[in-house]
Amino acid sequence: MTRLVTKTAKIEVPADDASVRLAVVSDTHSQPHKMTLERLAELKPLAILHGGDIGDLAVLDELAKVAPVYAVRGNIDTSARDLPDVLTIDIGALRILLTHIAVYGPKLRGEIAQMAKKEKAQLVVCGHSHVPFIGLDKGLTVFNPGSVGPRRFALPICLGAIDMTPAGVKLRHVDCETGKTWLPPG
Repeated sequence: MTRLVTKTAKIEVPADDASVRLAVVSDTHSQPHKMTLERLAELKPLAILHGGDIGDLAVLDELAKVAPVYAVRGNIDTSARDLPDVLTIDIGALRILLTHIAVYGPKLRGEIAQMAKKEKAQLVVCGHSHVPFIGLDKGLTVFNPGSVGPRRFALPICLGAIDMTPAGVKLRHVDCETGKTWLPPG
């Protein structure tokens, strides 16, 4: 098994902020949707998390025009040697494990669950599948924002938001094309 490059980061929460928002994108594949920057700006995030498969790393520079970016390497990011495979992020009382491939269908991969528990993360954020997903598995919350890159099959083009308030953490998807909250059909 290949050894994963792991790093840690801390996002400082302003002392006067009772509520904080993070934006989450993944799978830009060098071609983020034309509305991505506008949708991110509308969210007014403290930071942006990128769940890998960035493609051209200039994408990160564009995202950074909205807010600081924390990114991991995806399976297509072979030239992104400076990016970790796994990033553990502390923000307030929340610890996030950010990695590209974390699930197999709706289930958290065993090695990722072990890593998240070892790191004392409460939330695993991932990409790879292009499928927007919020779930619970192995005692951990799993969040895939979907993809803001080129459309794959009939999947929506979505990004995610993590809202932290005194009442708790709320996860949601935003349709990149309309700016409205995206919910799965049915």
